Amino acid sequence: MQLFIVSGLSGAGKSTVISILEDSGYFCVDNLPPVLIPKFAELCQMGNGTHQRAAVVCDIRGGSPFEGLFEALDALDRMQMPYKVLFVDADDQTIIKRYKETRRSHPLMETQGTLAKAVQKERELMEPVRSRADIVLQTNAMSTRKLRDRVLELVYPGRRKDSELNVCVTSFGFKYGLPMEADLVFDVRFLPNPFYIESLRPHTGLDDGVRDYVFQFAQSHEFLTKLEDMVDFLLPQFVEEGKSMVVVAIGCTGGQHRSVAMTHALAEHIQGLGYRVSENHRDMTRA
Repeated sequence: MQLFIVSGLSGAGKSTVISILEDSGYFCVDNLPPVLIPKFAELCQMGNGTHQRAAVVCDIRGGSPFEGLFEALDALDRMQMPYKVLFVDADDQTIIKRYKETRRSHPLMETQGTLAKAVQKERELMEPVRSRADIVLQTNAMSTRKLRDRVLELVYPGRRKDSELNVCVTSFGFKYGLPMEADLVFDVRFLPNPFYIESLRPHTGLDDGVRDYVFQFAQSHEFLTKLEDMVDFLLPQFVEEGKSMVVVAIGCTGGQHRSVAMTHALAEHIQGLGYRVSENHRDMTRA
């Protein structure tokens, strides 16, 4: 089991870190009282492998001093439970700037009077936790994308970035409307239509007869080649941007013949590139 205990200063980026962990498959709990951390770890272990990756956030919102957290860590050691403490930090200027931009209230603002004093007091209170942390993540100059990359490097050493991108290739019929979730939309209504071939009309673009008909034309192969070239260029850019999901939609009139054949061919190409790909045909069976 992998357990991360995420702590740090308010405004340093803990919420973003826990969201990244959650999106990458971790079971996450925010603001868990320290006394419950050993029980939480025990329950995760008893979950028949369901929660083998877990993370909890423990910070100033749970009150201070932090003897309760250290006692919980000692209990985890006695349980021989592997864990890492990840401390998220940033300099005072960055934290103050973020609070001004979001207009949120610092947890210690009421007792300290000013934002600067609240940040300084929290840093003082959290220093024992920082000193015991396995990893200190300084987020001063990090964009969300860079922070995501850094967190994933920590929890998944040696990961391949392209393995994190899910690509969905879907066919559709324009007469039924555009897929609202599509990132990229392509129109193949310029190709000869098998609908007008009586023997092909009842079939779909997944059937050999329709597929052979669609790809007997030079423009079909030329279009697919250009589409593959575009996808070859775009997908690595999406990976670098940190996208986790891309939907490519290919449409014809009814979504039964041309778009289905082209979608299937493109999905096979993307799979050959090593990405996780799903193939969907929204309107293929509609009358």
